[in-house]
Amino acid sequence: MSLESNITQVAGAQAPWLQGLNAPQEEAVTTLDGPLLVLSGAGTGKTRVLTSRVAQLIATRTAAPWNILAVTFTNKAAREMKDRVAGMVGPMAEQVMLGTFHSVAARILRRHAELVGLNSRFTIIDTDDQLRLVKQVMEAKEIDPKRWQPRAILALFGKWKDKGLTADKISIDEAGDLADGKAAELYKAYQARLVSLNACDFGDLLLHLLTIFNTHPDILSEYQNRYTHILVDEYQDTNVSQYLWLRLLAQKHKNLCCVGDDDQSIYGWRGAEVGNILKFEKDYNGAKIVRLEENYRSTSNILACASALISHNETRLGKDLYTAGEAGEKIQLSGYWDGHEEARSLASQIEYLIKDGHDLNQIAVLVRAGFQTREFEERFIAIGLPYRVIGTRFYERAEIRDALAYLRLIAQPNDDLAFERIINTPKRGLGAASLQAIYSYARATEQPYLAAAARLVDSDELKPQARRALAQFVGQIESWRRDIEQLSAADLARFVLDDSGYTAMWQADKNPDSPGRLENLKELVASMEDFETLGSFLEHIALVTDTETANQDGEVSLMTLHAAKGLEFDTVFLPGWEEGVFPSQRSLDENGGAGLEEERRLGYVGITRARRNLFISFAANRRIHGLWQACIPSRFVAELPKDHVKEDMAQGLSVGRSEPLMIGDAGERAGQAGYGPGWHRAAARRQQPISAAPKRDQDGWLPSGESKSGFAIGDRVFHQKFGMGNVKSVEGDKLEIAFDKAGHKKVVASFVEKP
Repeated sequence: MSLESNITQVAGAQAPWLQGLNAPQEEAVTTLDGPLLVLSGAGTGKTRVLTSRVAQLIATRTAAPWNILAVTFTNKAAREMKDRVAGMVGPMAEQVMLGTFHSVAARILRRHAELVGLNSRFTIIDTDDQLRLVKQVMEAKEIDPKRWQPRAILALFGKWKDKGLTADKISIDEAGDLADGKAAELYKAYQARLVSLNACDFGDLLLHLLTIFNTHPDILSEYQNRYTHILVDEYQDTNVSQYLWLRLLAQKHKNLCCVGDDDQSIYGWRGAEVGNILKFEKDYNGAKIVRLEENYRSTSNILACASALISHNETRLGKDLYTAGEAGEKIQLSGYWDGHEEARSLASQIEYLIKDGHDLNQIAVLVRAGFQTREFEERFIAIGLPYRVIGTRFYERAEIRDALAYLRLIAQPNDDLAFERIINTPKRGLGAASLQAIYSYARATEQPYLAAAARLVDSDELKPQARRALAQFVGQIESWRRDIEQLSAADLARFVLDDSGYTAMWQADKNPDSPGRLENLKELVASMEDFETLGSFLEHIALVTDTETANQDGEVSLMTLHAAKGLEFDTVFLPGWEEGVFPSQRSLDENGGAGLEEERRLGYVGITRARRNLFISFAANRRIHGLWQACIPSRFVAELPKDHVKEDMAQGLSVGRSEPLMIGDAGERAGQAGYGPGWHRAAARRQQPISAAPKRDQDGWLPSGESKSGFAIGDRVFHQKFGMGNVKSVEGDKLEIAFDKAGHKKVVASFVEKP
């Protein structure tokens, strides 16, 4: 049967894709000409609207299948859309250009590659090859890679491409002082090198098309005539380059339908520009806006909380979610003494849900940052609760494995696997030949790699530079091993990560995920505070990472809020709603008001993941990166509507609807804050509850008196390794000292003396 016959058959049949649509959905599906923005709230059926609209375009002969372009962000979403369209219109779906921005751009670019110096067989290189190329152009320009991290420069190139900036459009302000002020030169050289290799990176796919469309109007006109109707999914996540590309393609026919939700724009950190959706009406005169507000996922109590929270954002187009379904349970809001108690209580609540017949696969714990998963992972393992981490489990993250490898080698010098992992992390100038010499010598003499390395340092087997680097590494390991007895496990880890240059490596790395890696390292060190010795901690880690939770009746999902976008669960837990944690202090510091609004949108996304049950919690005290901090609930807690929230607070605690709740004034009011059962269980186990999060001075130090060794706060002391410093707190024979050069350390009193 011909395509023409297929179109006639579909057009003549009753349109099943129109059945069951609500009024706004049907309006979005049947408004086929002109610019259209479909504001689709969470759970309002946007994918059905998009696919039904494609079918309607074909069935009404408004556009032939080959005149339709539909783009989205992920291959999974593209496959789902294509399958749905095929189910509606049959083989004609194959004639629709439907795919991700990158796949569609690559397909078009291969037809015109010669116009940007490439040929149609160009290669799309991955991140490793991109990084290698950056290093080559840095070397050619004599830019020191130790001072200017290649990853940071590559990330800058990516940002420029997201903005649609070619090498000739980089201003002095854009380039800044990165790479000794030569970032623009490096970018130009990098792009030239790509062309010489007949290659491009992902950012080039759209960037090259922008160049072609802007310099060859005949080619632009060809594609404008070919794609008379354009549909875009998740429009709020587009960057500037994608925005410009779509505008060029749609400027002739203006049949552009964008589906998105400004309230779910949470990817500003990776180039998404929420302004693209906010200015749609300004960009396209006469644009029609259809709001999809009827939610088919969540209960009305959950939706009321989501709508109330997001209403505090000023930069939004506005819509209110509602449902024809039941009100459901109110949102459970709980306050706890500390983060440990929060994790224990959350795990207990999940156990009760299981007993009531809830499906583990329909339960999720969503946290703001990756480092927060550790506490929940360890609790789930301790009670045998099956779980899965969407993303990477805490102890499986690369930076955590690296840190543990350092500690393993210190504790056990025969650990060759640990040696191999860290010998060149961070880079120490040991090439493949030097490493092979170490491994060969170790095998020949039947000794561990570290011992072999120590012997080679005193030989002429290695080049002088490699020998010096290896000697420094071996010396560091020996020095750290001597510190095992005098430093706590946590302090040893802090010192090793700093002294090795590993922390500095991630501090200098400007990739968007680097701050998260640093937070994970701090969380690792903080988790060691509960262990007296390095050995006991490493044994604990070995048992934790070796434990498997059998997937018999499903698994609880544990992930970040960002990873949860697009997912949904019957029951959702949102822990850690405290100022500085959520909203993230880093986001507020770096982006101000815009950062706060994106954080609030992230909260909106988290709330709308829940279908039936939603639990939000916060703690009065939390140990963050090794320091106990008295916390106040997130400002988002006060923005939740009281009528739709059930507070698990004793003594009638109000969570500050009229003013922000200030719980735990430096820890002193924590016992009076009126927390729920979780807090009372914790308090009952502590004879002096306040000691779990004692009050510190303005510098974060603990007050105390004089120790038995004769040291007091303020004493000037000398340590053989760390040098001179001032005593900040005294607890028995343990001193907290602010050293002049080594920073803050905890040491045993017998290892210091008064000068």
